[in-house]
Amino acid sequence: MTESLTGTVALITGASSGIGQATARTLAAAGASVAVLARRVDRLTALADELRARGATALVLEADITDPRQAQAAVEHTVAQLGRLDTLVNNAGTMHAGPVADAPAEEWERMVAVNVNGVLHMTRAALPHLVRAAQDSPRQVADLVTISSTAGRVARAGTAVYSLTKFGVTAFSESLRQELQPQRVRVGVVEPGTVDTELASHQRDGVREAIQRQIQDIEMLRPQDIADAVAYIVTRECRVAVNEMLVRAAEQTW
Repeated sequence: MTESLTGTVALITGASSGIGQATARTLAAAGASVAVLARRVDRLTALADELRARGATALVLEADITDPRQAQAAVEHTVAQLGRLDTLVNNAGTMHAGPVADAPAEEWERMVAVNVNGVLHMTRAALPHLVRAAQDSPRQVADLVTISSTAGRVARAGTAVYSLTKFGVTAFSESLRQELQPQRVRVGVVEPGTVDTELASHQRDGVREAIQRQIQDIEMLRPQDIADAVAYIVTRECRVAVNEMLVRAAEQTW
């Protein structure tokens, strides 16, 4: 049996496209009020307008989560406007692939800034509100879900620093799960395989073509597939904690 999210508030980072956008739609359809966060405010505004037209409550948050002050302000604004915070989905991320010896240092720094520091800043800002929500919610639970990757389970040539970031957030989430369990804040990780999103467009010439050759025979996952995984985690009754979900494309072997 599942629970409706009516009366809850969910904040989704990286909500201007792909998995984040699909997750916002899915959680709103389940009854949650949603705060959608990204840097591309035009896309967020269009998404919020769409959700409101369907009867949902949506709040636009323009922020760069690599800045701890902006992350904190986004969380506080969510609580001020929507009254609480029951669910945080750490979805924002970036991937730059290719051999380590050829990689620009700026790509490494960007991955660490978004994939690791962004998760840390948002989590730190949200935790007091999630604990409070779990205490006063009829659902008796709150949720923190982070989107990791199969690269957080299997390190492969060409993804060294990306894997470093994803292994890191998976480990962080497991430690946090143990800390927060007594306070009824569930901590989950979703590990997608190849998903048809904008990440491929972030690659340098040469790297992009190599990735396309690697996945050309795979029917990639759709963002909605991962949104469904997130929704499954956060709609379980309070006695159930889904802490890790690995979702691969059917033909994917790694």
